[in-house]
Amino acid sequence: MNTPHNHDSCIESALATAERLCKEQNQKLTKVRRRTLELIWQSHRPLGAYQLLAKLAEEGFNSAPPTVYRALDFLMSAGLIHKVESMNAYLGCAHADKAHKGYFLICDACHNVMEFDYQDIHSSLIEKAAEQGFSLRAETIELTGLCGNCQALETQGAQA
Repeated sequence: MNTPHNHDSCIESALATAERLCKEQNQKLTKVRRRTLELIWQSHRPLGAYQLLAKLAEEGFNSAPPTVYRALDFLMSAGLIHKVESMNAYLGCAHADKAHKGYFLICDACHNVMEFDYQDIHSSLIEKAAEQGFSLRAETIELTGLCGNCQALETQGAQA
């Protein structure tokens, strides 16, 4: 099951981390970049570029697709968000303050996505690829199934 947490606190923490990392990298967290990141964290679910664009347009930001794509590209390159390839959507990075590869657990029922970070998986992939004379350029691992909440609901439904 999902662990309860203070939603406002995690958004504030993500924004504070973003501001600190941008300052360290001598980058600017512009209004549109900041708001894009904030919208992603507010949803706590992956959001597509056009969903973000619609929300930004409602708030008076430039409604041209390049606006949101530039913001997303920046946030990804800064390590603040991840792209969930199978959903063509973006998710706030839970570990933005450390270099890592994100791996995702995607619930088939509620479409919630949980990031997990296991360095041993990354190391094993590099090792196995090297054994084949292959050099990894990128990796995306997305595992699908049912989250704890949906498993519980499924069990309750079966018992009814």
